[in-house]
Amino acid sequence: MKRTFAIITACLFSFFPGLHADEGMWLLPLLEKLNIQSMNEMGLELTAEDIYSINQASLKDAIVIFGGGCTGEMVSSDGLLFTNHHCGRGAIHYHSTVEHDYLHDGFWAMTREEELHTPGLSVTFLVKLEKVTDRIMQGLKNRMTEKERRETIDTLSRQIADEATSGTHYRATVSAFSGGNEYYLLVHESFNDVRLVGAPPASIGNYGADTDNWMWPRHTGDFSIFRVYIGPDGKPAGYSPDNIPMKPRHYLPVSNRGVEKGDFAMVLGYPGGTTRYMTSYGIDEVQNITHPNRIKIRGIRQELMLGDMLADREVMTKYRAKYSGSTNYWKFSIGQSGGVERLNVRADKEALEERFSKWANANRKRSNTCGEALELIRSSIEARAGYTHANQYLVECLIRGSEIIGRAYAANRLYSMLQENENNKEAVEHEIVQLRTQAADFFRNYNPPTDLKITAAMLKLFYEDVPSLHHPAYFGVIKEHYGKDFERFTRELFEQSVFADKEKFFAFLDNPLAETLASDPAFLLAGSVFAKNNDLRELSSAYDLNLARGRRLYIAGLSEMDPSLVPYPDANFSMRLTYGTVQDYSPRDAVIYKHFTTIKGVLEKEDPANWEFVLPEKLKQLSEAKDFGRYAGKDGNMPVCFITNNDITGGNSGSPVINGKGELIGLAFDGNWEAMSGDIAFEPGLQRCIAVDIRYVLFIIDKFAGASHLIEELDIR
Repeated sequence: MKRTFAIITACLFSFFPGLHADEGMWLLPLLEKLNIQSMNEMGLELTAEDIYSINQASLKDAIVIFGGGCTGEMVSSDGLLFTNHHCGRGAIHYHSTVEHDYLHDGFWAMTREEELHTPGLSVTFLVKLEKVTDRIMQGLKNRMTEKERRETIDTLSRQIADEATSGTHYRATVSAFSGGNEYYLLVHESFNDVRLVGAPPASIGNYGADTDNWMWPRHTGDFSIFRVYIGPDGKPAGYSPDNIPMKPRHYLPVSNRGVEKGDFAMVLGYPGGTTRYMTSYGIDEVQNITHPNRIKIRGIRQELMLGDMLADREVMTKYRAKYSGSTNYWKFSIGQSGGVERLNVRADKEALEERFSKWANANRKRSNTCGEALELIRSSIEARAGYTHANQYLVECLIRGSEIIGRAYAANRLYSMLQENENNKEAVEHEIVQLRTQAADFFRNYNPPTDLKITAAMLKLFYEDVPSLHHPAYFGVIKEHYGKDFERFTRELFEQSVFADKEKFFAFLDNPLAETLASDPAFLLAGSVFAKNNDLRELSSAYDLNLARGRRLYIAGLSEMDPSLVPYPDANFSMRLTYGTVQDYSPRDAVIYKHFTTIKGVLEKEDPANWEFVLPEKLKQLSEAKDFGRYAGKDGNMPVCFITNNDITGGNSGSPVINGKGELIGLAFDGNWEAMSGDIAFEPGLQRCIAVDIRYVLFIIDKFAGASHLIEELDIR
């Protein structure tokens, strides 16, 4: 973190309010104190109260957690919501069949009655964010062990959360910030009736797929549309045909004016996680274990999956979303690993650590309070390395890599009930209903021959790359009866297991017996895998506690040594605001990337022989006729994407990009390849936020899909 920008950002805001705060994932309650003057000078016309308020409607009331890991924004008074196509992909995939492949062909509800409810999908609004650090700290004692400290924090956090939600339908959590040096209460409101309204075909919404992922220039129409419904009483409710569209406290007006280089832009959303205060030891772990393992394991699995997808349209329909979900962070690992090396991030971290050590050891009090921080971090990471490697392989290869193992383990609770001869028939029946519902969803998008190939390959890979000390116990059975022939073992497993076939599994649920599960090879393998997962986590836990202590002391020490080194807490999936401007950039010598792309580039990339770059005929016709309606740029061309220097990361997908007037100008959906190390160390000259231009979204809705009723619902300015 030797970069001047990262060092001076926070402490100089009050002295140099015009400083461009491109780096920073800022907490909304602190905007008035830290950011608003700089933001106003850059072009923001709103106040801090307009952005975050608990007393009146504000921008934060239009922003939601979409599903479990994305952001969305309300865009109409009738509950209409925009997010990314890749965020809505799971819902689109859920409703897709070979006959109606909405991922491939797109989907547009032309009436409210045609909108599709997606079970399990929810959106969540932030009600308030409140600092409770003092209350947590008052309950802690200096001589507590790290385990005692964590248990006390958990108890106090539950008390605070319960008090905040007593008598309401809200839910609350207390989350740690700044490595556990600060704590905030987050109160949320969730809505569970969320319906798919519209999505372009994958040839628009996922144009470029893996080839273009994390890259600029980009030409992807990465958006999808949903609607949030509530009960007739105005409160959150489960799905019912009697539900009505919600009336959000605030929704975003939409700008059709376009963007220019230098325009102010802010992003509101839920960045999932950054590690800006990671040490050089953490970088070693990421570079030597996390990234190489993920790249190798997912690369093998994805190659097998894609082979079946390209060979069979039905498999493509079933596995396209699974494949994309896997490749996203596979490619991220490739990019971040290269970026960390290329930008010499480790050397920057080492220089900061040397400075910190000299500072801490120059004073006995500091030495006693934070002098052990770096040694705790180093020793913990090095001591747990074997467990980290083994558990990542276990999760990537077997828990996530093999579908049948996860499906089999889901029956573990039922097995316990049956084994104990539980007399509560109602509880057993409830569990069977749950399993039947889950299995119906699972088998809709499951291809046993594909999973068989992948499972055999993953078992073999785990066996070869992980020391036998960390093998699940059932590997002993495989070795004894099958030698190293994992293909034969897997073939017989799929032949014998009730979990490999829908009819067999449903027949089992009609007459569930503990003996059936006790002899099922998939169930036995799954139990062994998850038992080993628990063992590895337990073995690692002592080192994890010491690591957490070391990180907490290190971040606290950095803040004391130089407050500008910790200007904001790492992202932790709490709502944050980032701000900057629309900007181009130069990734290398003699290369300058413009700040926008157009439909001309979409056509230039077309390749009918490559599934990633196939275009709908209608889009080509509209482009050739220049039939862009009122959404064309000033030059008559159709804008597609643009970039800003906003600070974003995973979880920001679907976040609104908002101009100085508080209007929606785009949807953030990606970062850029040259700054893939940005989660660890922000690169102000390179880091860019890639957004789909809202004018392209409107064009696709209106001219391509003919869903003008949705356009009429928006407040377009």
